[in-house]
Amino acid sequence: MSINWYPGHMAKTRRVMVEDLKNVDMVCEVIDARIPQSSRNPDLNRLCQGKRRMIVLNRADQADPNITAKWVAHYRAQGYVVMEADSQKGGFLKQFTNCAKKTCEDLIQRQEAKGQVGKSIRIMIMGIPNVGKSSFINRLLGKKSAVAADKPGVTRGKQWFSLPGGFDFMDTPGMLWPKIDTDEMGFMLAFTGTIRDEILDLEDLACRLIKQLEISSPGAIVKRYGITAVDTEQPYETLTELAKKRGFLAGRNEYDTLRMARTLLDEFRGGKLGRITLELPPEA
Repeated sequence: MSINWYPGHMAKTRRVMVEDLKNVDMVCEVIDARIPQSSRNPDLNRLCQGKRRMIVLNRADQADPNITAKWVAHYRAQGYVVMEADSQKGGFLKQFTNCAKKTCEDLIQRQEAKGQVGKSIRIMIMGIPNVGKSSFINRLLGKKSAVAADKPGVTRGKQWFSLPGGFDFMDTPGMLWPKIDTDEMGFMLAFTGTIRDEILDLEDLACRLIKQLEISSPGAIVKRYGITAVDTEQPYETLTELAKKRGFLAGRNEYDTLRMARTLLDEFRGGKLGRITLELPPEA
């Protein structure tokens, strides 16, 4: 997938983050439960080496719960503390602080042994753009303190916040990595909106999403749009059929497939096609 997706400010973001890592006790990585593998920055394992780690599977309300459970087991087997979150609904503050305590259990015990009871645990919250990190933080705080928007790259600078129970956490800008390893990963990121639509061929992307949905959630398109069947061999024909079904006209006897492509992508991203996970854990 040859696109220029690494903005110039990302190099600076990375340098600042490396410096800030020296001042935190643990790292909480927020990923998209619909694409748990592709929404992880592959550089973080090296950058965060030696740090206590926690993973939040965000947007779990839009993902297949059975597959999410497999991803939770997968990451726990690797030694991570893991939680699921619905960043739109909230209500997970206690779950988050319990997970943070578990992640820093050794540190808390050492502090208590030294009489440093109540000393704050410092957390860095990381995630690539558009995984819902800012919305997750806003739900944690119960107010709109972090800047949130449904587009990649909104949070620009680091911000510190406090939580009940002795936790201070730093929100950081979404950090990308310089090169997408595979086309498959690139399309997964594009499906969920991490890569800006403005630099993509949306009709091609929608056709690829049609094929992927028939693998990940067979029947979801038929159920949502009321068509007879999905043609995975000629997905553009299906896209045209969807435009016809929605009444999207581009001219006389022509259908607006670009408008339909935008609609399909928006409705997938908004969870209107059902709870769908596009990636399975390696062992599955």
